[in-house]
Amino acid sequence: MPAAVPQLAPKDFVQSEKALEAVYTPAQAEAYTRWLATRHYENFHVVTFLLPKKLHQDFYNVYAFCRWADDLGDEIGDKDESLRLLGWWRKELHAMYEGRSGGHAVFTALEGTAQRHRLPQSLFDDLISAFEHDQRVSRYQNWEEVFDYCRCSANPVGRLVLRLCGYADDERDRLSDATCTALQLANFWQDVSVDLEKDRVYLPLDLLARHGCPVADVVSRRFSPAFAAAMREAVGVARGLFHQGLPLVKTVNRR
Repeated sequence: MPAAVPQLAPKDFVQSEKALEAVYTPAQAEAYTRWLATRHYENFHVVTFLLPKKLHQDFYNVYAFCRWADDLGDEIGDKDESLRLLGWWRKELHAMYEGRSGGHAVFTALEGTAQRHRLPQSLFDDLISAFEHDQRVSRYQNWEEVFDYCRCSANPVGRLVLRLCGYADDERDRLSDATCTALQLANFWQDVSVDLEKDRVYLPLDLLARHGCPVADVVSRRFSPAFAAAMREAVGVARGLFHQGLPLVKTVNRR
């Protein structure tokens, strides 16, 4: 057994056969998820002083699962290989829930969190499905298809956070889903050019067509009045969902 888990990002970890095959103690595994959550490039802090200290490690553990799934989808550079690795990640998840985890650092850390907070396996499965979807689909015909993607890519995160904080009911889930879908859309609209680097366009094609904006203009980064009009409508959809989810604030502990 290694003295410590290698401080490696998921992509580098995957390339280190020795690190992947090693078995880690819960303390080592939690040290890894804590390191991963506090050193990644994301422009937000997974844990802040607003979060009760007793939940810090649980949030690190859930974040590490999400970070790994995201990176296996977007940082490998080969769609077929990403799909293979995401399939492996799903098998590791199922093994953890069946009580036969192989010792991967993330699942060793996550297992206790999932048990203590009764986190549904389906929420983690949905996240993996979203990253698999990204390998196969790069255009969305309408809002229904975009929302269906958000159901797997964003909404499970909000539901996991609610359960970590002690909430598990349909009404809070509904409000959380609206908020998380809005956050996902906001991320899409600020990252249109970033997503183009991966040949992905999340703006619905029928929205673009309705405003007279060919998708070719988006791909070629041509700013036009038609694109601006389509984007205004898209931002309005996100804004509406933020307002729809806002009542959630009054139904949970202020912290």
